[in-house]
Amino acid sequence: MKSFSYETLSEALKDLKLRGYILDFNIRGNCIECNDVKLNPDEFKVEEFYRFEGMTNPDDEEVVYAIVSNTGLKGTLVDAYGAYSDQITGELIKKLKSAERNI
Repeated sequence: MKSFSYETLSEALKDLKLRGYILDFNIRGNCIECNDVKLNPDEFKVEEFYRFEGMTNPDDEEVVYAIVSNTGLKGTLVDAYGAYSDQITGELIKKLKSAERNI
């Protein structure tokens, strides 16, 4: 459940890291990865998420997801929306959007 409030993306990332979300996930097609860790949508849960608007353009929006794997690995995923958004496909987009609606 989302229970924290942050002014900036960097503040959120710093606090999440202190709370154990130490991996830095990136989107790779239909999964997320960090070094040798690769997680498909059915292998992780989004525990929290936070949205941040750009300072100069409200369309420059970023979201940070606090993620835990089925095996207990914790990390964050930062995704930009708009012109710089990663290409998210299939089940992964469903997983992230569903988490935003349900948290």
